[in-house]
Formats: sequence, C-alpha cells, structure tokens
Amino acid sequence: MTNRKQIKRRKFNTTGICVPWKHYMVDLSERLEVIREMIADGKYFLINRGRQYGKSTTLAAVSRIFQDEYAVLNLDFQGLGAASFETEQTFCRSFAGKVLEKEMYGKLELPEGMKEAFREFTTRGDSASSLADLFDEVDNASNSDVFVDFLAQLREGYIARDAAEEPAIHSVVLAGVTDIRYLKRKIRDDSQAGMNSPWNIAAQFDLDLSLQVEGIQGMLSEYEADHQTGMDVAAMAEEIRNVTGGYPFLVSRICQILDEEMVPGRFAGLSDAWTDWGVQEAVKNLMYEKNALFGSLMSKVENFPELRKKLREMLLYGSRLSFNVDDNVAEQLLMYGFIRKEGTWAKISNRIFEMRLYRYFVDTDMNTEDGSRFYQIAASQAPAFVVDGQLDLPLILEHFVQAYGIINKDRDRTRKFLEEEARERFLLYISPIINGTGTYSIEEQTRDGRRMDVVIHFLGKRYVVELKIWHGERYNEKGEEQIKGYLDYFGLDTGYMVSFNFNQKKEPGVERWEKDGKVLFEAVV
Repeated sequence: MTNRKQIKRRKFNTTGICVPWKHYMVDLSERLEVIREMIADGKYFLINRGRQYGKSTTLAAVSRIFQDEYAVLNLDFQGLGAASFETEQTFCRSFAGKVLEKEMYGKLELPEGMKEAFREFTTRGDSASSLADLFDEVDNASNSDVFVDFLAQLREGYIARDAAEEPAIHSVVLAGVTDIRYLKRKIRDDSQAGMNSPWNIAAQFDLDLSLQVEGIQGMLSEYEADHQTGMDVAAMAEEIRNVTGGYPFLVSRICQILDEEMVPGRFAGLSDAWTDWGVQEAVKNLMYEKNALFGSLMSKVENFPELRKKLREMLLYGSRLSFNVDDNVAEQLLMYGFIRKEGTWAKISNRIFEMRLYRYFVDTDMNTEDGSRFYQIAASQAPAFVVDGQLDLPLILEHFVQAYGIINKDRDRTRKFLEEEARERFLLYISPIINGTGTYSIEEQTRDGRRMDVVIHFLGKRYVVELKIWHGERYNEKGEEQIKGYLDYFGLDTGYMVSFNFNQKKEPGVERWEKDGKVLFEAVV
C-alpha cells in the first residue's frame, strides 16, 4: 500500500480521485462546507455534472469529513458492471458484495448483525432476493428499471428516519452525469412512478463546481513553490481558466501536459512551458488526443441528432439558445456538460469544447462533395502558406477567394444557404493548413448571424480574422472598428477580414489598407 512518505513529488491527476497529499489540486474547502451543511441537515440531494467534473473527488472528501460521525457508505455503481443490473436479484447480490468489500478494506464499519445480513444476501438464489428484502434486512447502466427501483427503495429508507425509532439513513447524496429526474422521464411516466418516486424529495443543489481563477492560482502557487519555474502565476491561472471555463478535468489536463509532456521536446525547460504559448501548445495537444471525456461527449453528438443540430446551429450559424428548463434538448446539453447557463442564455461550456466541436463539424463537412474539394485544394497548397514559421495570411486569403469562386461557379444555391455555409467553408479551408501545428478558436461574443472572429494560434503567434456577411457599407465600417479593438486587445498591428458578399456586382479579391496605425487585409468573396 502506498503511503504519503513514498510520494516523492506531487503531480497533476486526471484519472480517479484526487488527494491533496498526492496531487496538485484546487482547495475544495468552500464547496465542502456547503455540502457538509446540507448533509448535517439530513438533506437528500443530487450532484449532476458532466463527466470528469470532480464529483468522485468531492464525494471522497465529504466521506473523510463525516467518517468519524456517521457510517458513510460511498459506492460507485459504475463498478458493478452491466450484468449486476440485469435483474433485481443480481443487483441485490452485487450491492451486498460491494458493501462487504468496503467493510473488508476498512472503509466502512458495519454492526455485526448488518454484516451477517449482507453476507447472507450474497449467497441467496434468485427467487429469494428482492430489493424490499435487502432494505428490510439491513435496517431500513444496464437495466435502468432495476436501478430506478433501487432509488425508490433508498427513498423509503431515507424517509423512514423520521418514522422509525431505530437508526436509519441520515442523508443521501446521488452523484452522476444523468439526472435521475431525466432518467425517470426516459423510463416511466409519473403515473407509473406514483408516490414511491425517488425524485420528488430532492433538495435543490446549485453549487458551482467549476474551478475559479483564485482556486487555480492557489494550486499553481503550490506547484511554483516546488518547481521555481518563474511563471506569472496570476496570468497563467487566468489563461487556463479562459480556455477551460474551469472544467476540472480540462484544468488538470492542461497543467499535466505542461508539467509532463512539453519538456523535453517542445520547450527547453519548464520556464518556457509555463507561458501563454505553452498553454496554447497544451491545448493543441489536447485537441488531437483521445480521452474518456471527449469520447463520451462525441458519442452523444453522434447518437443524438437533436443535440448535434442545436450545437451546430449555435457554433456555425450564431444561433442563440435561451435556456428553458422545460426544453429537453437544452436540459440534455446542460446535463452532459456541453453548455453552461449564463443568465437566461445558454453558452458552450468552454473554448476547448468549442474547438473540438468545430473540428468535428468541419471534418463532417469535409465528407461532402464541396467540402472535400475545399479541403483538397487547401491541403495541396498548404506548404506555400508557411514562411519562416509564420502563416502568410494575405496569400491564404487570396487563394481562398479563388477556391471559393471556382467551387461556387454556376451552382444553383439560394442566398440563405450560401450565408449558412460561408464561414464553415473558411474553417474547412484553414484546417489542413494549420493541422497538427496550430489551432483556432472563436471569440464567443462575436459569434452571431452576421459576424464571427476567428483567432488562429500558430507556433506561438496569433492571427485575428473577422468573418462577416456583407450587410452594407455602414455595417462594414463598424466591423472594421471592432477588429481594430481586438488587435489592440491582443497587442497586434495586423488584422484580416473576410467579407462574404452575395451581391451580383461584387468584385472578389484582397485589398490591403492602413487605418489608425493598423494594417488590415480584407478579402471579398
């Protein structure tokens, strides 16, 4: 068994539970205090967050807080396996075995009578096992019906605490990706669930489990004290929070890549890695890796057409999603971690999810006839667009205008269709040029039906490209002012614009001009 003295250096962790003496992690004291008070008050509540959002780490910490005061049973039902949920009887035996396993390893102290009841349950035949018997004898996914029935029995055991004189369940905390209220709707309606419903007694739990800048800064300060990299801790915390939205797995994974995968190879030392450029390189690595989180998210996109359609509309067409608790699609997007609530509106959770989804949609478009042609043209020309480690954006714009004209020539398309696909085509064209070396992100506040600002990250440099649909000269001038503001924000003196003009009298091409000390290249297609 590993002990604390054997841990020579703490690391960032992205698998399993995080523990303070073994891993660099954000201080959870504030959230634990809120949860502690709810448990002390005997609440029954649900912690539903996206996959790898720190739920297990939080519950493990909660268990440690209460282990001297209560008999804490902390079970992970994913560990039971699909076969355990096939019938009520197999679930009962598996559940009893899991409890005894906890007791055997000293993680739970059971009274001898209760322990004996659990042992007896593991040897029962199918005809002699039931959920009701299980809860009666121990004192008051798979086939989801079985699990819902288990929750119903758990509810009864919880309610019995106020009616029975014997010790009973004091508090219940259910944590998972799928909200049991959503699970109810998938399996049975309210008339079937009746009064024995496990979802009509849950207390409200709105605690924000995302990691804030201050928490990330504290974690990085501990790392800096150990490694002396010379990083600007406050700036790094801000940058990591900006790209991850505080999603716990993403925060830890970015830090883990910087700590373990950038030196040697990409950077000479940790001092070079723990910089703004290093974060962008870590993000690039993350974009091209396979992990459980992205696998889970993308499986939802693949398997649920309504979710895919809404995400595509939000990202590529600038469609706004007003968050409505009765909107099934919005509820699922929130439940799986794709979006966050911001006032009455829904936003994509973070820039990394945005980039991954953009890549997915662009790759999907590549399989169409036009998309394939755009990609092939760009890929064949890609080497000419990189000069001395820098992108030649003016040349890229010139070739994009030419490719767009060739592919759209003599094709029967409506204006609406052209507007919807226009920006997608630019992202498709840029993809093979920066593939494996750079990434791009979209400035959230500019993603609407009229304009979109793309920030390309390539070998430590940024290039800001505004994509907009032509809506007249006055609107165009406003766009020019906005991109100058972005150039000031990023400390750049050159910017780029792509105007999709569907007027018959337009003159395609690229024009260079200067204004207020800034150089702007504007392409008209």
